[in-house]
Amino acid sequence: MNTLDKLQSGQVYLMDDPEFAAEQAKCLEKQYDYNMTRPSESDKRAALLKEMFAEVGEGCYIEPPLHANWAGRFVHLGKSVYANFNLTLVDDTRIDIGDHTMLGPNVTIATAGHPVDPELRERVAQFNLPVRIGRNCWLGAGVIVLPGVTIGDNSVIGAGSVVTKDIPANVVAVGSPCRVVRPIGEHDREYYHKDKKSDYDAL
Repeated sequence: MNTLDKLQSGQVYLMDDPEFAAEQAKCLEKQYDYNMTRPSESDKRAALLKEMFAEVGEGCYIEPPLHANWAGRFVHLGKSVYANFNLTLVDDTRIDIGDHTMLGPNVTIATAGHPVDPELRERVAQFNLPVRIGRNCWLGAGVIVLPGVTIGDNSVIGAGSVVTKDIPANVVAVGSPCRVVRPIGEHDREYYHKDKKSDYDAL
């Protein structure tokens, strides 16, 4: 098994393979190009995203700057995914993000971990676990999603939360560590924020 295979295996490996570093550098060159695009170069941004990412659905947009270990090489985006400034993807293995999901500024999605054992860490050992974020989710500003986590469809993760365990579908979850506080229900359809009522006819 070569190093690139080990990235996807969930096994511990050592990050000292020169071929691995050279392959990663090629990806980061494209990420640099993406981050240096002008606001008017939307077509160029869209083309680079499709080169960089494993899969990009229609209508996706990521505000530069984007920071990713592999420039999105193992990231699969559904349709109409939006990410605000400073998205950080520790994308050493697969990340799936479903249709219509929104990511606030400074969101971090991490697949990589390092052993707690100090001897292994001194040898620069690492392991990677995939992250899955469902359809139509909203991750607020500064959310951190840790390796191996799944977030269910339609769920909202409050700003600043650290998601250490799976979150089910159709809930609001907040905190560090992130916990479910309530289901999404009829109240959310009637009120978009506190006592502010939604007017669907006006939209």
